[in-house]
Amino acid sequence: MPSAIILIADGTEEMEFTIPYDTLVRAGVSCTSAYVLAEGASAKTLNPPYTTPSFASGSHGINILPDTFFSPQAATPDKYDLLIIPGGARGAKTLSESSPVQHLVREYLERGKFVGMICAGSLTALTAGLPKQPLTSHPSVKKQLEKDFEYSEEPVVVSGNLVTSRGPGTAFPFALTLVELLCGKEKREHVAAPMMFPRGTFA
Repeated sequence: MPSAIILIADGTEEMEFTIPYDTLVRAGVSCTSAYVLAEGASAKTLNPPYTTPSFASGSHGINILPDTFFSPQAATPDKYDLLIIPGGARGAKTLSESSPVQHLVREYLERGKFVGMICAGSLTALTAGLPKQPLTSHPSVKKQLEKDFEYSEEPVVVSGNLVTSRGPGTAFPFALTLVELLCGKEKREHVAAPMMFPRGTFA
């Protein structure tokens, strides 16, 4: 069974987290969500201290309960086939500025595993020092990326094992593309069919 780890932080865009998570689960992918705390914070410094995550507060104030705290040692590419970095300005800042997350992005790609970034989450391609290649993001961070990457405005861009997308409105094609890469085109069609997308859309 393929497996995926989906990162989340306070300020993560809810749709960019929940839609890939739910869609991958429908495809039979084993998913784990990992809560990345802002720089300087740790589970021990929370009030009260937590051994399991409390709710992450999404970019629109919706609380989401992650499966576990993020641990670089537990998130390595020998344990998962896919690493997903959602957007949301504040959440993407926490994720993209995390040196352990940056290291994991490079490690996943070096090991031939998949990395998905959506919206401002694509900033992690820059902070991780990935080589110049096709990429997309939310327009709000385009200027930060276009000099170092072959910037595209397509809904989903696949560059080798790196998959990037634009925002909440492209979360479904992003998620279904990840399903296809992990599980095949037939599984993508099987998952998309009962979702009842309007004829002619991206499914």
